[in-house]
Amino acid sequence: MDYGRSNTKKYNFRCPDLKELRKLASFVLDPLDFKQRHGKLLSILSTDVVEGLLSVLMEFYDPLYRCFTFPDFQLVPTLEEYSHLLGIPVSSIVPFSGLEETPQSSIIAEALHLKKSEIEAHWEATTFARAGSVDAFEATFVLLIYGLALFPNIDEFDVNAIRLFLIGNPVPTLLGDMYFSLHLRNSKGGGTIVYCIPLLYKWFISHLPQTPVFLEVIDSCGEFSNVPFIGTQGGINYNPALARRQLGFPLRDKPNNNLLEGLFYQEGKDPQHLKQKIVHAWHSVHKKGRSELGLCNCVALEADTLWVKKRAMELKMPYPCEKHMSMVVVEPLTLPNQDVEELEDVLIKMKQEKDIWEERFHALSKKHEELQLESKDKDALIELLEDRVTKRQREPEVSSSSMPRPSVA
Repeated sequence: MDYGRSNTKKYNFRCPDLKELRKLASFVLDPLDFKQRHGKLLSILSTDVVEGLLSVLMEFYDPLYRCFTFPDFQLVPTLEEYSHLLGIPVSSIVPFSGLEETPQSSIIAEALHLKKSEIEAHWEATTFARAGSVDAFEATFVLLIYGLALFPNIDEFDVNAIRLFLIGNPVPTLLGDMYFSLHLRNSKGGGTIVYCIPLLYKWFISHLPQTPVFLEVIDSCGEFSNVPFIGTQGGINYNPALARRQLGFPLRDKPNNNLLEGLFYQEGKDPQHLKQKIVHAWHSVHKKGRSELGLCNCVALEADTLWVKKRAMELKMPYPCEKHMSMVVVEPLTLPNQDVEELEDVLIKMKQEKDIWEERFHALSKKHEELQLESKDKDALIELLEDRVTKRQREPEVSSSSMPRPSVA
């Protein structure tokens, strides 16, 4: 099947320098307790991103359906997967809308367990860590992660990061920022992409076999037939109907067009007042489970597969597709010497091109396997450290008279 070839786009990723934040992570005294209160922020912070793999993934973005379309399957970053990777549930609280007032210093001080005067003067995380103010340090540290890693801004620390920190429901906004930034740059033929790069990268390299089966998924909101988002730069939607197979539910037929309607607007350019409609829609979240979606078997039937292949042909693939070739026996054919030589030249060139692409494919596959192993090793190490911390917490306390008290440092 000939999918044609599409022109590749040039994407640049703005990955913030997280070295200083990683240093601050060493001041976290109890990683397990930190995880229970703030999710897997330390895991996201320690993720090393290989931009080459993300650049390849971006070439398969399908702007019509807000997904990644491959020759015979589709992948869709979902709320449930982002929630699982981040360790933060999607709460019933209406997510960020951009309509919130700028928080006053007294409100920030209360959230960070600080005095108002300390907020107005300075609030460096290391100062609180060295002073032994655990609550103040952790809250400030988490806020810095929000502003520099989860919701990076090109110019400065964005006040939206403070708003999102106070709301406590960041997953919908994180996913909205990812779709918005990618969709905007794709429509412009490439450019600089700004959003939480480590989170999408972690989703990409640890996806299919390790994705947990979810008992219930968010399927639509309010009057919308899919799920709309309000990001920090504008609004967009994604289509849960395309993600059912990767979430563990069967795809019996091609999705209904009504489920794939798209919306998009940039902040300050919203003539249809979509922002207000989205805010209202998030007051009524509709979920579906096994009773509506069927038993978990990850099966895609022929009708859906044919629809995906047709869409891939319309979209065209950025790289040549491997074709399965069958051996056919034919009668010997006598050709003029000139035609034979031309045919031999063509075959030689085809073989050379095939060898080049096979070499690239194997190199990419090997790198992908290495990154998966590295990700598993890091997760295993984090779990081991958390287990050790738990065991230490369960050990009987030793009186201060029998042993010297350890210093804060």
